[in-house]
Amino acid sequence: MNKEKDLGNVTETSPLCKWQQVMERIPLSMGSLRTLPWYVGASQVLGMACVVITGVWMGHYHGGYAWDGSAQEFNVHPLCMVLGLVFLYGDAVLVYRVFRNESKRSVKILHALLHMMALIISIVGLVAVFDFHATAKISNMYSLHSWCGMLTFVLFILQWLLGLGLFLFPWASAQLRSWYLPLHVFFGLLLLAMSIGTCLLGITEKLLFSIMLTYSDFAAEGVLANTLGLLLVCFGVMVGYVATREDFRRPPNPEEEALSVHFKTLFYGDFTLS
Repeated sequence: MNKEKDLGNVTETSPLCKWQQVMERIPLSMGSLRTLPWYVGASQVLGMACVVITGVWMGHYHGGYAWDGSAQEFNVHPLCMVLGLVFLYGDAVLVYRVFRNESKRSVKILHALLHMMALIISIVGLVAVFDFHATAKISNMYSLHSWCGMLTFVLFILQWLLGLGLFLFPWASAQLRSWYLPLHVFFGLLLLAMSIGTCLLGITEKLLFSIMLTYSDFAAEGVLANTLGLLLVCFGVMVGYVATREDFRRPPNPEEEALSVHFKTLFYGDFTLS
């Protein structure tokens, strides 16, 4: 016998009741939420420090920036990759924690736009290094850094396209989105870790090319670059912590889900939430 419990106009089998049951299972501690801005603020300080130190490293120790095929054009590469595939990408991961009560569709659009900015900036960084290699007659894609970087970049594009297709536009069914969401979250954090790991490989490679003879003597450039590596790791850890902490999750909103259902019905007819 299918027992239904009256909750005004809501039954146990209705989507609204399911949302109420989900909300009851989510522990929301106001004391814990008060710490969220501090964690997010710390992540931004770490991320901006990474970008600034990268800029100083390439600008002060390697002659600045140019777009003429010279070594200064190569310097655009690390700056763009740290800015795009680490800092902006990390911020894209955080938007669902920072904007917990804003319209979910607006947050989705911001999430997608930050990814698009990260993609454009990283493309500039890739073009810079390939153009420098072509001018200097240096082989491409021979190092572990380049292999890991290209794999990360390709997976990043796939992740972004799948996210656009499944979550931002209304064609995907609720069942498909529900199935893919855990994968999207997992690969989002995995790609951030891969981006940071690739940066660490690139930092080491650049130092060995530049100051191999003095690196072991704690040369100032080496200390600065090592500091950058540690800050990149700290940024990734902070973003991962905020993104995975259960009581920082965005609270479910039954009204937004109802609007999503009605919007999708206009395109595909009636369907049932699982």
